Amino acid sequence: MNLIVAMMLFFATACSSEDKPLTPSTTTVGDITLTIGDRTFTATMEQNSTAEAFRALLPLTLEMQELNGNEKYHYLSQSLPANRTKVGTIHAGDIMLYGDNCVVVFYETFTTSYQYTPIGHITNPEGLKEALGSGKVTINFTITGSSRLQSI
Repeated sequence: MNLIVAMMLFFATACSSEDKPLTPSTTTVGDITLTIGDRTFTATMEQNSTAEAFRALLPLTLEMQELNGNEKYHYLSQSLPANRTKVGTIHAGDIMLYGDNCVVVFYETFTTSYQYTPIGHITNPEGLKEALGSGKVTINFTITGSSRLQSI
């Protein structure tokens, strides 16, 4: 009987929530930089598969179209993982995925009934609207302070 109790205690403590994972995390934490003309903005990325897939495409230069006087968008040639939710309120500086291949950078705050998957948020969107201007705009997306190593 003591052997059974000892084994139960061993297994109960072997799966403690205090145990550290033995493998490194696959979530990349980091910022990205958006360059629009001579202006630079830093965005903090979400920790989700959509942000990871988007980050894997960087560096990336997108010609983005104007829509509704509050956003710039670009349809990618490939799909990204999507987990659409009703966000309710869009904030100036939000970077979202519409559907599974449309990257959107918002420069106005407003309420919406549409569904998006969050990619990231520009930490200080002051001057974003002016930098984006009206009509088409080219945005360069790059990884900020990347610690990725390229194998040769």
